[in-house]
Amino acid sequence: MKRADTAVGTDNEGLLVRRIQNGTVIDHIAAGEALNVVKILGITGTTTEALSIATNVHSGQMGKKDIVKLSNRELSKEEVDRIALISPHATINIIRNYKVCEKKGVEIPDVIEGLVRCPNPGCITNTNEPIRSRFIVTAKGLRCTYCDWIIGRDITSYII
Repeated sequence: MKRADTAVGTDNEGLLVRRIQNGTVIDHIAAGEALNVVKILGITGTTTEALSIATNVHSGQMGKKDIVKLSNRELSKEEVDRIALISPHATINIIRNYKVCEKKGVEIPDVIEGLVRCPNPGCITNTNEPIRSRFIVTAKGLRCTYCDWIIGRDITSYII
C-alpha cells in the first residue's frame, strides 16, 4: 500500500501537509480548483472535518495540481460526481489507519440529476413544481433536459 503522506511533497522536501489517519485525499485536482472543490462539498468553517488544502503543487503529470485532504470523512458517490464536474482528472484516495486503502478516479456521468440548478429562471425546475433538475453532459457543457439551457462555464455557481 502507498503511504498516505506521499500525495504532497517528496522525501527530499519533507511534508507540506501532515498525513491523515482516516479520511479522504482528493488528488490531481486541476490547479486553482481546490477552493471550488471545498465549496461544492459544502465544507465551511463551521463543519467538523479537519481540512488541508494545497494549491499549485508541482506535479509530474499535470505540471501543477491542487490537493484536498479531509480527515475522518469518506465521500459519497454524489460528492464524487460533483468533483468530476469541475476536475475530471481528480483521484479519490480513501485513507484508513494512515494507508491508502482505495484509490479511484472520478467519472463524469452522462446524466446529472439534482446536483445542478438550471440558470434559466423560466425552467420548470425553478418553479414550485416538484421536479429535480436533470442535465445531459455534452461537449459544450451541461444541457438542461427540460429547457435546453446550456451551462458552459462556472458550473460551481449552479451546484446545489
